[in-house]
Amino acid sequence: SQKTRQRAQQLQVIDVACDSVTKAVQGADIVLLAVPVSATRQSLEAIMPALSPNALLMDVGSTKCDVVAAARETLGERQSCFVPAHPIAGKEVAGIEHAEGDLYQNRRAILTPLPETGTKQIEQAQAVWQALGSTVFTLTPEDHDATFAAVSHLPHLLAFAAVNALSQTPADAATYLPMAGPGFRDFSRIAASDPDVWRDILSANHAEVLTQVAHFRHALDQFETALKSGDQAPLQQLIQQASHVRSAWTLQAGNACNKDSEDT
Repeated sequence: SQKTRQRAQQLQVIDVACDSVTKAVQGADIVLLAVPVSATRQSLEAIMPALSPNALLMDVGSTKCDVVAAARETLGERQSCFVPAHPIAGKEVAGIEHAEGDLYQNRRAILTPLPETGTKQIEQAQAVWQALGSTVFTLTPEDHDATFAAVSHLPHLLAFAAVNALSQTPADAATYLPMAGPGFRDFSRIAASDPDVWRDILSANHAEVLTQVAHFRHALDQFETALKSGDQAPLQQLIQQASHVRSAWTLQAGNACNKDSEDT
């Protein structure tokens, strides 16, 4: 919108604002597409006629198989320019007011290049994210979507469901929420995420998310069985198992995404 473009210039987040995709892309060496994933196809269609043959085109979508499919359907001979990307630096708040200059420092950036992607563009993409302070990993689109269904998409779904469960009975929400502390704050933080963005992500990656839902349902059943048994030993074992895994994990740029990840 014009209001957002003007505000971005006032905050010096951008130097020049354009009122169309075509104007923004013309003459650009690097094009970074940051839209909800459901808008990817339409955006690529608008970008394609104005994109230089030697340009580097990247997106920042949280799903990749659908993005790659959209690129193959729209970019034609410009597919060589496209390096699908996903910086792992999400926030639960959106909008220009929440921009951060150091958002990508000490974070991971996942690239899922196509067979058609040019070697020059892949090297440029790696250099760009490294210059921003990120550690670059390469995955296939399929491995990306399976991985982030487990470590991002399912956790968001659970946070949305947990908050909805609490709020479905108004009396309970009114009674319980004022008593909530840091544990509820930390667990529920991502439930405040942008609804449009997460509707698109969960829909686009629904098959992998549903696989993770099944895994979670099994784990929840284990806890339910332990509670019903009245035996504290299996309950403690389940908690201890989770505590060990979580205690051993740290958020750092160098964490490997999977055994086939390429740390560049």
